[in-house]
Amino acid sequence: MPSFTFTLNGKETTVDAHAGTPLLWVLRDTLGLTGTKFGCGKGLCGSCTVHIDGDAARSCITPMENVSRASVITIEGLSLSHTHPVQRAWIKDEVPQCGYCQSGQIMAAAALLKKHPNPTDAEIDESMGNMLCRCGTYQRIRRAIHTASEEGGVR
Repeated sequence: MPSFTFTLNGKETTVDAHAGTPLLWVLRDTLGLTGTKFGCGKGLCGSCTVHIDGDAARSCITPMENVSRASVITIEGLSLSHTHPVQRAWIKDEVPQCGYCQSGQIMAAAALLKKHPNPTDAEIDESMGNMLCRCGTYQRIRRAIHTASEEGGVR
């Protein structure tokens, strides 16, 4: 079985996995980082969103061979003190209901704010439009992204 080395939440990490193994399963089953959620397994819902080299990516459809030598950030690594502006905004604006999709939503929002520090509603809708929330908290998500932007959401 091949080994893959990548930077995970700021630390060099090496794992043994088949080249086609989805990153999601390595994160959850091999490395014990369960904040990244399994939703659909087809890259459609966004619950499994992480950052790969600074971009939001669906870990359920990203094979390990694509992350070799990459930088991967999970919800656990977004802020070691849990004080990232997006995380604070999510709490302040009371976004979650069931919470299942929220780690993916937060990761997608953080990536959006890196590219667009002061996003318009249209930019938020375009960036977050493929993120599914069973509870329908889309208006709260949009409000929290604006809140994070106002409070310096770029890191």
